[in-house]
Amino acid sequence: MTHPPFQAGWIDRPHQIYAPGDFRLESGEVIRDFQLSYVIHGELDAARSNAILALSAIASTHHRLDFLIGPGKAFDPSRDAVIAVDAIGNGLSSSPSNSLHQPGQQFPAFSIRDMVNSQAALLDHLGVKRLRAVAGASMGGMQALQWGVSQPDRMAAIVAMTPMARTAPWAVAINETSRRALMADPAWASGGARGWSAWVPLMHLLSGRTPAQLAQAFKSPDEVRDWIDARLRWWQAQGFAASDWIAQSQAYDGHDVGQTPGFGGDTQAALASVKCPVLVLAPPLDLYNPAESAAWAARQMPLARFRQIPSEWGHQSASAADEVAGDWINEEIRSFLASP
Repeated sequence: MTHPPFQAGWIDRPHQIYAPGDFRLESGEVIRDFQLSYVIHGELDAARSNAILALSAIASTHHRLDFLIGPGKAFDPSRDAVIAVDAIGNGLSSSPSNSLHQPGQQFPAFSIRDMVNSQAALLDHLGVKRLRAVAGASMGGMQALQWGVSQPDRMAAIVAMTPMARTAPWAVAINETSRRALMADPAWASGGARGWSAWVPLMHLLSGRTPAQLAQAFKSPDEVRDWIDARLRWWQAQGFAASDWIAQSQAYDGHDVGQTPGFGGDTQAALASVKCPVLVLAPPLDLYNPAESAAWAARQMPLARFRQIPSEWGHQSASAADEVAGDWINEEIRSFLASP
């Protein structure tokens, strides 16, 4: 398990591994010698009552919400114990790229509910019975909503940024295009780099931002092409494996909280069962997880509020990419968690 090169804004904390042995998936298949990677910012109190679970997005690590962690920020380690978890398939927790017994395409298919179930097992291991909050962006926001359905009594609040409760056809189309781009390279399974040259502009520009933001960022066609080439070199340095993207994006495609046992495919009923207050955040335009999907999910939950992120950064608005939006998000979450 190799950590990607450290980046500005990331917070260094000791890596920890939860290794329960074999882990059974909801499909009945098993991930052998399962490992879940995580870090903790701050300290758990004696009652284990100050924990916040921070969830990673697709193709990201436990650093995904670092922009929300720090003194005076939404999640303050002087008060909170922020448990930041690496999702199954991200290359740090058990993944197709690092499995000794089930490498590559031998790795069993997993779901977002499997991610949540693995995190619940970690909390059991840590003795955390109830969370102060669960928070995530993108696939992390999707996991956060699943937490509310799967474990409705286990958290006091949920923060779901750019989420979907049921994956929209648009997002499936983006993911399928990304997989086809990668797999068009005959050497994709052995680390071939050619497929990433199409994947990077699709995922980091076309679906990650908006036309308005690109118009501000680039003044000429050459600037666009130069950025893509530089971003490709940066992404290749991260070392994220194509096999991991394919596995995580397939889990992403199949997500629907309505498929949680007991709801018979009824997504609205599943969302209506969420008991705690929920803050849902999304920008005006999101070309990956449609903003209307986030707003719709918020309307189905009895104690949810929807707030529009004031940003032209699209899907990347719920990140450190837009510093102004990042400050706004920190304040929104601080206020939300402080309210009775």
